[in-house]
Amino acid sequence: MSWIVDPYSTVGRRRAAAAAAVWVSNPGMAEPDPSPRPGPAAGTATERGREDAGMERAEVMRWVDGYERAWRDGDLDGVARLFTEDARYRRSPYEEPDVGHDGIRAFWLDDDDGIFTVSAELVAVEGRVAVVRLEVGYGDPVIEEYRDLWVLRFAGDGRVEDFEEWPYRPGQPYAAPPS
Repeated sequence: MSWIVDPYSTVGRRRAAAAAAVWVSNPGMAEPDPSPRPGPAAGTATERGREDAGMERAEVMRWVDGYERAWRDGDLDGVARLFTEDARYRRSPYEEPDVGHDGIRAFWLDDDDGIFTVSAELVAVEGRVAVVRLEVGYGDPVIEEYRDLWVLRFAGDGRVEDFEEWPYRPGQPYAAPPS
């Protein structure tokens, strides 16, 4: 697998700056070529078209913030802003998914637990797939807490088409019982 660096990304700008610094300190070298190397991932998301572009870290975290706001506000219309029409939402990797806006809204209505706190950290993003780690506390004071991993697959329009949740509560076994 070859790695292509988007020259407009932070990594691309840092590499270009490093190459320029080496060139300036070594006047006999040929001037560095700032153009992107050819390959399927060269260019910006706009140049490639949104359907082919991966998600940026900031875009993923804006989506997570929008999810939290919609959940906190009981904004069922937010489901359409966050998820594709045929999105699959699994509350656990082993459960059948809630499918589509109506299925996700029904789950949100069923799981409205009131006051909560949440913190989120992006663990990884590769193309259109992201993994986010969350810590959630329900109640004030907190009476229930858990840690959670979300595996999110984004559609080309920035909404999630597949949501897979891996919730873990204190005291929950971390391995299958011996057989």
